[in-house]
Amino acid sequence: MFHTFVTGIIIGLFISVPVGPIGILCIQRTLNRGRIHGIITGLGATTSDLFYAVLVGFSMSFIIDFIETHQMMIQIVGSLIIFGFGLHIFRTNPVRQLSSVRKPSKGTYASDFFSAFGLCFSNPLIIFLLIGLFARFQFFTPTQTLFEHIVGLLAILLGAFSWWLLLTLIVGKLRNQFNVRGLWILNKITGTILMLLGVGGIVMALLGFSL
Repeated sequence: MFHTFVTGIIIGLFISVPVGPIGILCIQRTLNRGRIHGIITGLGATTSDLFYAVLVGFSMSFIIDFIETHQMMIQIVGSLIIFGFGLHIFRTNPVRQLSSVRKPSKGTYASDFFSAFGLCFSNPLIIFLLIGLFARFQFFTPTQTLFEHIVGLLAILLGAFSWWLLLTLIVGKLRNQFNVRGLWILNKITGTILMLLGVGGIVMALLGFSL
């Protein structure tokens, strides 16, 4: 149970920390309108991520026999997906994305939530990252109970939302000293971790080990 909870938090962080359009939008709203607007934006993104996590998790339960029979292959494929996303994140410059995200206008909390949800939901590539992470960490396994699945999903929600709380806190506190170069460095670090995780998963699978 504890392992499922911790793994869920890690997955939630991995799908939220990379700074893309939704991250830039959250930062802009925090700077222009205040931290609450940034938090609501993050909550919208987290809700979308949770929806995809539920979809991936319970979809995998329908192919249990295939997963059990091809466990090593699935771990290798999942690790390759993670490595690919890590490489993409490493090469992404969030500074260039500032111009691609529309500058936020005044709006309600509801508009903050649903616009962030829609922006995040319109990027189904998160499904492939979730599949890779679920396979890499053997999340949603046949041996787990429904309660453990629910705990895991709630942990993903907690991990993802914790990042948005932290991000808006940092941006709010360092409003005058905020430097987008920090976002570039963060993407480099996150991308490197994901690539190392992917390589490690492939090596462990080939050696007959799994998490």
